[in-house]
Order: sequence, then C-alpha cells, then structure tokens
Amino acid sequence: MFNRTILDPCCGGRTFWFDPKDQGVLFGDIRSEQHTLCDGRVFNITPDLNMDFREMPFPDGSFKLVVFDPPHLRRAGRESWLRAKYGILSDDWQDDLRRGFAECFRVLEHEGILIFKWNEIQIPVSQILALTDQKPLFGHKSGKRADTHWITFMKR
Repeated sequence: MFNRTILDPCCGGRTFWFDPKDQGVLFGDIRSEQHTLCDGRVFNITPDLNMDFREMPFPDGSFKLVVFDPPHLRRAGRESWLRAKYGILSDDWQDDLRRGFAECFRVLEHEGILIFKWNEIQIPVSQILALTDQKPLFGHKSGKRADTHWITFMKR
C-alpha cells in the first residue's frame, strides 16, 4: 500500500517537519480536519492515512523510524486553538498511551528508532515514560519554559 520507511502516526498539521510532504514519511492521524484560526490562518490536518495509533494497520517491523507525538492535553476549550492543533486525550489516556507505545515499538524494525515528543504542561513526562517498559537512550527539553521533551528510543 505505502512504501515508506518513516511513520508519523499522529501527524496533526505536520508542523515540526522541515518538509511536511516528505515522500519517505507515512503521515497518519485519526483526524482529518480543517480549522480557521483566530487570526484567519487555515490549519489543516491531512494525513496520508486515517489511523488510530493504538491499533495500527501495519505488519510487525514495518518502519525504520517512528515519530510519536500523541495529544498531550487532558483539558482544552471546545473551540480552542490548542485543541484544534494538538487534539485531546481521552479519559483513558494512560491506557491509550500505553497501547500507543506498544504499537510504535511493534511496527519498528529491530534496532529501529522511536522519537517521542511530549509537552508536560498538564502531565509530567515521568508519568508518560512509566507507561512503557522501553528505556530511553537520550532526550532534550525545548520551548520557552522547557516543557517539551524530545526523547529517543531504540528497539532492542
């Protein structure tokens, strides 16, 4: 179906990608939406494939690299820009993220790399890392308040 080596299962608006049309990346998301922001800009969520990161439609070991940037908000206004951009976690967010990590590692090939992005403004990253038995290799904090974590794992 798709011959790509990189998976972004929660692509949203592809905002951190240098090339949001990179042909080596399969962009997936559960949402396909268009929003007009308060300043009039249009924000599109247009995945190559509508999919749920908790149950991905790929065989084991399908990708060399997975970028996992799931929703990180538990609360956000119904019409808020943050909700439109990032989505929102369900009430079962711990189980959702546990399943998401398991699926990301399942679809990675042996010694494949998982890049995980998390903003801990509402949930500390320590609570999120406790949802997987995989150990991170290294990471980096970014953002004005250093709330966003980029964490690298290798499937071993």
